[in-house]
Amino acid sequence: MTFLDSKGRLFGKVSLLDIGAALIILMVVVGIFFFPGTSGSVAQVGVETKPVEVDVMVRGLTVSNPDELFETLETAETTNIIIRNQPYGEVGITRVERLPRSTAVPQPDGSVAAFPDPRPELNYTIDMLITLVGDAQITNNGPVLGNNKVKIGTQIELEGELYDFYTSVVGVRILEEATSES
Repeated sequence: MTFLDSKGRLFGKVSLLDIGAALIILMVVVGIFFFPGTSGSVAQVGVETKPVEVDVMVRGLTVSNPDELFETLETAETTNIIIRNQPYGEVGITRVERLPRSTAVPQPDGSVAAFPDPRPELNYTIDMLITLVGDAQITNNGPVLGNNKVKIGTQIELEGELYDFYTSVVGVRILEEATSES
């Protein structure tokens, strides 16, 4: 019996391709379990935790009853948030401000004035500025809620019993009260 036959099999039993595939799989398994790298939680032991206020803006949210949604958010004390498809949990709602819907109207003297937008379809849309508050870990790169950095421009999903919509962060303030070490 020969060491390697005409079909590339060792001793006529095992293919060289099968041995190569098994070695590659073995190296991947060893790489994953014995050398996992530095990925993982952004949170670190000993990182300072402070309350953070996050302003989110809702623009042009279409809803059948905007007044009811505004009242729901205004009376709610908390809401659930999802940052980059990662559920964070509950945060407090400290303020909900309804923003006016206006349109720019040119004036005869060449100036421009803002007037309430008269389009009837805007009776089903709402613009709001919502201030959320929660405890964040303060890192060199800014505040972190859960495992996600929260900065201006970050999209946050607000979820309640009867609503689920995306917003955009327009302001972040780190509050100086209630400091603790983790």
